[in-house]
Amino acid sequence: MYKRILVAVDGSHTSNLALDEAIRIARESQGVLRLVHVFNPVVFNPDGEFYAYPELLDAMRHGAEAVVNGAVAQSQQAGVACEGKVLEIDVSGHRIPEMISEEARTWLADIIVIGTHGRQGIHRLLMGSVAEGVVRTATTPVLLIRGE
Repeated sequence: MYKRILVAVDGSHTSNLALDEAIRIARESQGVLRLVHVFNPVVFNPDGEFYAYPELLDAMRHGAEAVVNGAVAQSQQAGVACEGKVLEIDVSGHRIPEMISEEARTWLADIIVIGTHGRQGIHRLLMGSVAEGVVRTATTPVLLIRGE
């Protein structure tokens, strides 16, 4: 059974569905959740120069922390042991899926739970898919929870 469950959270409806499923799994297995949110403070202009506005970065960090804290509170209310962590992309070229997969590896997660929007066609091409990227890069089993 899965004891160490890493959950990617972003505050979206599908993320909340994934969190609900992870809580259910953790309750059944007496497992622990690691709730992670990745944000990217790197903003480039068309010339490829890096911008870092302190006010914007502070707001982004605050928003990321609020997402994680909300997920932690929901998990604790359900009686599940958990911890939250905000992962910040640096300028070394890491992407969100790779950061989630690496966190699962270093934390020794038994499974990753992540929501997916199930986009297809041009939407998927333009938007990409964090969930698909995690499936491709993870060495840990991944449970995808599809949005309604």
